Amino acid sequence: MQRRAFLGLAGAALAASALGGWQLVSHGQQPLLLSARDDSNGQHYAVGYRLDGSKAFATPVKERCHDVVPHPSLPLAVFVGRRPSRESYLIDTRDGRLLQTLSAADDRHFYGHGLFHQAGELFYSTENDTAQPGRGVLGVYRLQANQLQRIGEHSTHGIGPHQLLWLPGGENLVVANGGIRTEADSRVMMNLQAMEPSLVLMQRDGTLLSKERLPQRMNSVRHLAVASDGTIVSGQQYEGDPQDAVPLLAIKRPGQPFQPFPLGEAQRAAMHQYTASLAIHNDLRLLALTAPRGNRFFIWNLDSSQLLLDAPLPDCAGVGAVAEGFVVTSGQGRCRLYDCRGAQISAQPLQLPAGLWDNHLRLA
Repeated sequence: MQRRAFLGLAGAALAASALGGWQLVSHGQQPLLLSARDDSNGQHYAVGYRLDGSKAFATPVKERCHDVVPHPSLPLAVFVGRRPSRESYLIDTRDGRLLQTLSAADDRHFYGHGLFHQAGELFYSTENDTAQPGRGVLGVYRLQANQLQRIGEHSTHGIGPHQLLWLPGGENLVVANGGIRTEADSRVMMNLQAMEPSLVLMQRDGTLLSKERLPQRMNSVRHLAVASDGTIVSGQQYEGDPQDAVPLLAIKRPGQPFQPFPLGEAQRAAMHQYTASLAIHNDLRLLALTAPRGNRFFIWNLDSSQLLLDAPLPDCAGVGAVAEGFVVTSGQGRCRLYDCRGAQISAQPLQLPAGLWDNHLRLA
């Protein structure tokens, strides 16, 4: 999908209203919101903001980024290039210094997502093998002296891998193989009638643990959230007929198969066949999802599947869990905090720049 945010919004005006009843902690203890963002001229940035609106950094980068991967213990983050990028960026999150422009290996390009191992030495990135188009690989990189060096790769056991996350314990991975074959530097989908989306569980050494599929071949498994108990939720992007009634959320609870999440028809239709970011709040046992094509933001109870919030939010983008609930960015409007601690979920604007945020955020 082309950048959604260039719909007449000018760049970086701060939201003017206060945070109402939500009391920010002292500046030094606020989480740092990391995301990719553009300006009104189309310049790409890797940015870090405190939730009170204060800017930690905004580093210009050549290529548009997608997800952000904070290091587990160091003030570092990788801003991963959006498919089919050949660059990702290692940033010092204290001041935004660009420490490394990470170039993709020959016959490879980045797919927008990655992960650091919990020990912090190894970084893993979903990539496309353009010599054997569509073959998904997991690039393996070692971090030494604030530089990432590629040391190998593993198969993702599927086509077009997108997001990957750690399962509890931090040694095994879940990978969303989107199932779409693309070639070289193209976003053109080459195999729509023969897509092979799958949800793969694998060891970090590449050993396949399981591979499951949804019934609809054109329902591309794209984004993920994992709960502390091992529950996996995936968001799909359907590439078939827009009128098809296809479940766009799926869930794999521990010991159970990968299957559709109980989704109301009104919510499914409102997504317009496209989901973006997911987040799970472990303490409150909540699942959040952004659906930017439908301009909707949703929250469910993860255990009962009860819908708790179906709210309009223009071009909603990234979502991340904070103590109070969820922070959500937007490609067109203001970022918001959804406080989920009470009987009713309340939304409050954040004093962050409005609009032009990309699909993912991370809180460090």
